[in-house]
Amino acid sequence: MEQYDITVIGAGPAGLFCAIHASASGRRALLLEKMDEPGKKLQLSGTGQCNITHNGEMRDFLAHYGEHGKLLKPALFSFTNKALITFFQEHGLSTMTEENGKVFPETRQSGDVLAILLKECKTRGVEIHCGEPVTGITRHSEGFEIVTPSATYRSTIIVITTGGASYPKTGSTGDGYRFAQSLGQPVTETAPALTPLLIRNFPFAALAGISFEEMPFSVWRAGKKVGEYKGDVLFTHLGVSGPGILDASRYIQPDDMIKLSFVGTMKREEFTADLSRRVQDNRTWQVSTILAGYPIPERLNRKLLKISDIPDDLKCNHFSAEQRTRLVTNCTEFPMTVTAPGGYAVAMVTRGGVALDGVNMKTMESKIVPNLYFAGEVLDIDGDTGGYNLQAAFSTGYLAAEGIRKRLEDKSRSLGE
Repeated sequence: MEQYDITVIGAGPAGLFCAIHASASGRRALLLEKMDEPGKKLQLSGTGQCNITHNGEMRDFLAHYGEHGKLLKPALFSFTNKALITFFQEHGLSTMTEENGKVFPETRQSGDVLAILLKECKTRGVEIHCGEPVTGITRHSEGFEIVTPSATYRSTIIVITTGGASYPKTGSTGDGYRFAQSLGQPVTETAPALTPLLIRNFPFAALAGISFEEMPFSVWRAGKKVGEYKGDVLFTHLGVSGPGILDASRYIQPDDMIKLSFVGTMKREEFTADLSRRVQDNRTWQVSTILAGYPIPERLNRKLLKISDIPDDLKCNHFSAEQRTRLVTNCTEFPMTVTAPGGYAVAMVTRGGVALDGVNMKTMESKIVPNLYFAGEVLDIDGDTGGYNLQAAFSTGYLAAEGIRKRLEDKSRSLGE
């Protein structure tokens, strides 16, 4: 039974980064990965281009992790976006920043990011065992016993970095939640996040591919408004997606109603007054011509008129009040009922996970089980699109490594090594 100082379970970005920074001369570090190669999900990040982080000040990051952003402050400030960019630059991979603040490797290849992480693991002497899923973890007097189908290991410290339950084909199947619970660590309810929405009787399937920049939309539950949002929205064959929808999806439940505004920031009252003025000033024009004066795609214009029961050739002088009310509603507050958020197969991340109140967020060590650490998406943390989740993975992995190094150094000093 081999003995290690540190065993990291899960070779995603958090696990690789933690192993790199936790390993030190004379320390044995093992990284166990269930899949046949490391970083499967990392390679899919940003459609294979790997949006590693976001530009800007770290204090602005905190608002991009839902209700838990403030708890990430120690991790994000211990290893910032600038530190991450510098890390890759020092290892030969330059980055580029898009106008929207997203930061990518200059090569736009996630494989280049992974190659640097793997090379650093090799340089630091980290042993990586792929195709070796962990089947059980138990505590003993000197640490932990870790069982896989091919071996049993003992380790003074373990770090669980198995990711969430999204994109299960990459190996993220919720294993870390089970390991945590078996060790007495509380886990919150989990659900898909950063996921498209499936819409009941979606009326715009034929318009799939049309997108809207900074579209305002609201979410309603049982007749009450529960949120207002704004972001890019995309029509799909089954519903809606795009960064704005993905970011809001963590708050949306089946049977919620979302209301889209196709006229930008114009409020219902403002649009009603403007439409009425245009109709009054152009009585012989067709209503379709009036509607074409707004920034609404032509194909969507025709669909909105049809849904509003307005003939294409209807002229303004025959435009009834009832028809006008229907059109105003459909342009400013188009209602759609959510069948369900997309499942784990299409969700970018998982909402919920290892409960943060059971983790010392200044070290990433369990408050319940000594020498047990967590990092990355296995925690109850999910960020917005735009590089926030990868930054959280790298930052929490780094902070866990710092906590581990300090603990091992303190132990060495106490033993007089």
